[in-house]
This record gives sequence, structure tokens and C-alpha cells, in this order.
Amino acid sequence: MPGPSKQPTNIKSLRGTTRKDRAPSGGVDLPTVDDLPEPPDWLPNIHAVKEWDRLAPILKANGLLTEGGLSPLAHLCALHGRLVQAWSAGVAPTGHLYAQYLKLCDGFGLTPAAQCKVSAAPVEAGNRFSNNGKRKSGRRTR
Repeated sequence: MPGPSKQPTNIKSLRGTTRKDRAPSGGVDLPTVDDLPEPPDWLPNIHAVKEWDRLAPILKANGLLTEGGLSPLAHLCALHGRLVQAWSAGVAPTGHLYAQYLKLCDGFGLTPAAQCKVSAAPVEAGNRFSNNGKRKSGRRTR
């Protein structure tokens, strides 16, 4: 039975769990997206385009949108568009279609269970022990 899957370095940075001694040697670290790209023109419907316009800024703001993640995001949005289209037509989508959608959502940390795996990087606080062993300045009273 294999152990837990390895997390990308940018996810470890967001969680605050990066360590130089455990940095991957020779692993691929995909660059994050600087500018939000337009939705692909192959998305199946307006619902998919709206989902792209909703999710892409959220993922970019949290450092989760990489150059390699653009295609999976597009597929996530396409599946969302097909699901909404099916529900709007009064047809229940297949379980397989819904399972694919949920798996992609988990990959981007968009479900409640996946959100606890990814969090913002912690804010560095000052060293609260920096004054240990030092006398306070000022007059001492006896």
C-alpha cells in the first residue's frame, strides 16, 4: 500500500510546511499564473464560461492556479457547464460525470474536505523569546 501522495511545493508554501531538507530533488515546480487568461473558446456553454470567470480569480489569489493547472481548470468548468445544462433540462446527470467533477474540485481544494488540506501561509510573528536573559532597561526598584 503506497503512502500519502506528494504535494506540490506551492501547496506546501501555502500551508507553511515547506522544509529545505525535504525539498524534492529534480521534481517539477510549475510556475503560478501571473495574469488571468481568458476562458478557452472550446468550453461547451455559458455556464462553463461563468464558472471559469468565477473560479480563476479565486484560485489565482490563493496561489493555486499554475500554468499546468489551466487545462484541468478548463475541464472542471466544462463538466460544471454540462452538469448545469443537464439539471436545467430536467435530466439527472450520470454519476460518472458528477464523480469526475468532484474529483477535479478536490484537486483544486474546492470542497469542504479538500479545503482543510490547503490553507494560507502563516504570518511570521516575532521571536517571543528574544528578550530572555536580558534585563529590562530603566531603573530598578528594590
